Amino acid sequence: MKADPIGVATGSHYIDGDHACAEGAIAAGCRFFAGYPITPSTEVAERIAGRFPKVGGMFIQMEDELASMAAVVGAAWSGAKSMTVTSGPGFSLMMENLGLGVMMEVPCVVVNVQRGGPSTGLPTLTGQADMMQARWGSHGDYEIIAISPNSPQECFDLTITAFNLAEKYRVPVLFMMDECVGHMTEKVVIPEADELEVEPRNFYQGEKSEYLPYRFEDDTRPSPMVKAGDGYYIHVTGLTHAENGYPVINAEAQDKNVRHLVNKILHHEEEIRIIEEDLIDGADVVVISYGISSRVAMRAVQLARDKGLKVGTMRLVTVWPFPEKRIRELADKVKAFVVPEINLGQISLEVERCAGGQAKTILVPHAGGWVHDPEVILAAIEKGNS
Repeated sequence: MKADPIGVATGSHYIDGDHACAEGAIAAGCRFFAGYPITPSTEVAERIAGRFPKVGGMFIQMEDELASMAAVVGAAWSGAKSMTVTSGPGFSLMMENLGLGVMMEVPCVVVNVQRGGPSTGLPTLTGQADMMQARWGSHGDYEIIAISPNSPQECFDLTITAFNLAEKYRVPVLFMMDECVGHMTEKVVIPEADELEVEPRNFYQGEKSEYLPYRFEDDTRPSPMVKAGDGYYIHVTGLTHAENGYPVINAEAQDKNVRHLVNKILHHEEEIRIIEEDLIDGADVVVISYGISSRVAMRAVQLARDKGLKVGTMRLVTVWPFPEKRIRELADKVKAFVVPEINLGQISLEVERCAGGQAKTILVPHAGGWVHDPEVILAAIEKGNS
């Protein structure tokens, strides 16, 4: 369906990534926000707080991040498209209720504008060290979707994508920005509403007496939802449950629940996956990057190509689920993968695992606070080419 024109600020804007993210959420149909201020994500909340009264949305500043995530989960079951935003320590506090959202199969978006950590760390400076927490932050087995934009324009475009994926797969989607992208100001073009495709909530259409919130004909597809208060007698819980949502505490139900949470993502990985490749013929080295690091890496790649080196690039727009199959295919063709990250090694470990020894994986680490020097990435490319 097309976006609601009332929520689309059509035109060319000179705004930062945080504000662009807020506009993307509103254009996607988000009408409930619960959050708590934290640098460098607060500008998202401030923009939404100013815009929601004009579009019929509800903004609540909660007492902390635990409550914020709980409110978002509850709002989704009331029928609203909902989101929250945080950074660093706040992301950690959301993990328990993120797991609740996963188990209850709640469509929502969680924005994390990453900063330097651990703990309070570098509140005003950049980092990318929450990427493994995004995948494994809550306990138990599950799959998650995480998107990493590299520009304010993408903060608008991909926030809409995040909401669409959340609705399609009934799952919390993590929007993994970083301080540089969040605070970077560039031109952002917002199209007319009729040019924007937004995924509607898949609401149940049958007899109320026959509705089961966790009945699915195929364990790779979630079932429709209903709105709390509309007269459906159902139960939703973080416990292992039956099709009607009521707790069932045995291994058989656990296996069915968990496999569904995994299969509905992994069986559609190719549909979910967004990667950008510039793989020149016969590349000896491929630079794999995401977020702000992907923009810095492009300078290093150009320097390498100017020296006559055969270097390709892969940018992970969707980081989770991870493009395992694609990296295995490339590992048989190249000498090395170079992975620049603003952490001391996270996604590089996944690349190394998928490469399986067929190609070297060279991490270019940075503990945070600022971006890489392109010359350092260039040196790693030259090492991988040798």
